[in-house]
Amino acid sequence: MGPLVGQSADSGAAGRETSHWSSFNGRVSLATEVDVPSDDAAEQQEQTRQNLWDVIQAEAARRIEDFRDPRQEWRRLISEFIGTFFLVLVAAGAPMVGTLYPGTVGLAMAVTAPALMVLAVIMFMGKVSGAHLNPAVTVAFWLRGDFPVQRVPGYIVTQLLGAVAAAGLLTYLVRVPATHGGSYPGADTTDFQAFVTEAVLTFGLVSVILGTSSGAQSIGIMAAVGVGSYIALAGLWAAPLSGASMNPARTFGPNLVGGHLGPYWVYVAGPLLGAVCAVGLAFVLRGKGGGRKGSLAAQGALDPEIAFPDKT
Repeated sequence: MGPLVGQSADSGAAGRETSHWSSFNGRVSLATEVDVPSDDAAEQQEQTRQNLWDVIQAEAARRIEDFRDPRQEWRRLISEFIGTFFLVLVAAGAPMVGTLYPGTVGLAMAVTAPALMVLAVIMFMGKVSGAHLNPAVTVAFWLRGDFPVQRVPGYIVTQLLGAVAAAGLLTYLVRVPATHGGSYPGADTTDFQAFVTEAVLTFGLVSVILGTSSGAQSIGIMAAVGVGSYIALAGLWAAPLSGASMNPARTFGPNLVGGHLGPYWVYVAGPLLGAVCAVGLAFVLRGKGGGRKGSLAAQGALDPEIAFPDKT
């Protein structure tokens, strides 16, 4: 009987063990079914992810290619940054290089270089952003009704950043303080005299810009030639007085990087006053702004906002 009892006990233990493993295997099988997707499900998930990625790429490409999309403001801002960068690069770079290598850069060269650069920039990117390169010009276009107010802050900040970047690069390349390329009143010129000089010069500059961008005048290459010529002529006689900056951004970059802002109010208030006066003169000569050609010149061809489409 003993062996029978032992056999029965062993059989019971074996039965319990078999039952235990069967139950465990069942749980494993169930977990496997729940946690591990089938091949079809995995392929479906992969296809869904691929479709989503294709949609994202297609939308990105569409936005980049659609120049009239109002979300393309970044194109205008890049244009303003690059344009202002190159303007300050030559405007501040000429006197800085002249300091490093005396006798190589004269006054005529120093004032002609930025004039020619402005001419080139207007021609190659004017259709994208309007090629303002100057906060005073941006404000003037806004006051004239040719430029939407919501774009003004972005343009001005971008212009200032471009000027700072150019001054920083010049400091590295030329190895002289950026103040040598900054704008300051002449040794025998008071701050107020420099302010008046900047106001008068900017009045003329913005008048040329608004005049060549109106429906009554030619735009494009003629505007570039007119603006570039004015900058060179103004600098030839007025650079010793105030630097003939006519541009708060052009002054801000080198003066800031050089660590001496000086009487910076002269180079903000003067150009802004001159720009306001030029807008008033444009109204007297040509009436209200906001026409098609003026708006296109101010904003470029990327989704322009034209207040009076029927007005040329």
